[in-house]
Amino acid sequence: MSKVVEMKGITKIFPGTVANDHVDFDLEKGEIHVLLGENGAGKTTLMNILYGLYQQTSGDIYINGKKEDIRGPNAAIALGIGMVHQHFMLVENFTVAENIVLGHEPKKGLTLDMEAAKTSVREVSDRFGLEVDPDARIEDIPVGLSQRVEILKALHKGAEILILDEPTAVLTPQEIDDLGEILKNLTNEGKSIILITHKLKEVLGMSDRVTILRRGKVIGTVQTSETTADELAEMMVGREVNLSSDKAEKAAGEVILNVEHLTVKDHRNLPAVKDVSFEVRQGEILAIAGVDGNGQKELVEALTGLMPTESGKVTLCGKDITGASPRTVIEAGTGHIPQDRQKRGLILQSSLTENLILGYHYQPPFAKNGKMDQMKIAEHGKELIQEFDIRTPNQDVSAGSLSGGNQQKVIIAREFYKDPPLLIAAQPTRGLDVGAIEFVHMRLLEQRDNNKAVLLVSLELDEIMNLADRIAVIYHGQIVGILDAAQATERQLGLMMAGGTSADKGDVS
Repeated sequence: MSKVVEMKGITKIFPGTVANDHVDFDLEKGEIHVLLGENGAGKTTLMNILYGLYQQTSGDIYINGKKEDIRGPNAAIALGIGMVHQHFMLVENFTVAENIVLGHEPKKGLTLDMEAAKTSVREVSDRFGLEVDPDARIEDIPVGLSQRVEILKALHKGAEILILDEPTAVLTPQEIDDLGEILKNLTNEGKSIILITHKLKEVLGMSDRVTILRRGKVIGTVQTSETTADELAEMMVGREVNLSSDKAEKAAGEVILNVEHLTVKDHRNLPAVKDVSFEVRQGEILAIAGVDGNGQKELVEALTGLMPTESGKVTLCGKDITGASPRTVIEAGTGHIPQDRQKRGLILQSSLTENLILGYHYQPPFAKNGKMDQMKIAEHGKELIQEFDIRTPNQDVSAGSLSGGNQQKVIIAREFYKDPPLLIAAQPTRGLDVGAIEFVHMRLLEQRDNNKAVLLVSLELDEIMNLADRIAVIYHGQIVGILDAAQATERQLGLMMAGGTSADKGDVS
């Protein structure tokens, strides 16, 4: 096979850190090559260099055998390189077609020719089996389709080499399967694909080769067919990793969170959560399972005071917190790991240490009589950075400068420090590598074993089956059944997530 990309001796130095250290990487025509590594291993930095967003400190890049100096994304696009970022770059209130042709719109005379735009989008969509409606608005379509739009954008600009950054981080199991088919279609058409990921299941199912990075250096490149998940995990982390949790059997205690007949409307004023009731007890993990967009976001935001409730009642530790403010909810005893770390979990411009005290920043020992104690705040930051292995050049950098996985660790460290009676964890391992996932799972089980109540909202069925004591399945804003996790199967849960009930399937509730 001919090499379409060769990166030789790539080094990238940022102030205080070496992100890439003499990295060699190549991509063959028509293959899917995974770049695998922990958070902060240098995967995204290396691909940002290939896409022209960064320039290497040293090293050379060859595209189709010719040495190139890629000085920006436009230069990369001209060389046939497209990139789909982890956080999508789409205009929410534009249609699919408008987003795809944005910046290179077809014209009829002096006016925009939208019919030509729609026709060309349909042609590319049909050719690669992407099945996207050009007239749909981005704000009205699920995450999986938004990702297809990003892929279409790159293909529409003539990409022969596609870089996908954490493409499965926001997808449901069904959407991940669909993505696998799409990628196969693309390679069948002669496209070459680089996947940045840390999800071993998808690595083994989607790729031809895997290159593993650890702390900026290449550990090795292996044929996917000749390796295992355990071997890859050990190469990534540098030690053996155990992702199956051994839960100690324990009886749940008193009710900590009681939700009765809760109804919540979404931003369009339509019912998103409909007459939902459940309880979470001391010493248990109740997981909410469901396909993304079935009311999970609105449910969590209503429980944490970020969204008003239409009707129903929420009680925490015997106190009515229905419709209470976020501060009241926190002070009543709730910790919250939000689904969107950047919008809801962090102030990206603020320092790491400042983010690590959010929510209790106004309380002793960090503040007294309205005055902040900077020494105590710095000490606290140093302790949490070490305990939670947050990879950062120093504690004064902005939260926005950290990798996605390390941003997630900042939130988890902050919320676990509070040691609340109730922890609401929404997609707590989204964007984390295997080592960090193992760590988060261990800490969630610690909360349970320390007699705290945990409400886990996750799209990862493996994670739910691994951690939960009971599983509530949500569909179109309603709980269609609550199962004992020990008796649930992935197939049963999948059927319920598609709208069936536990009674229909002969399951135990």
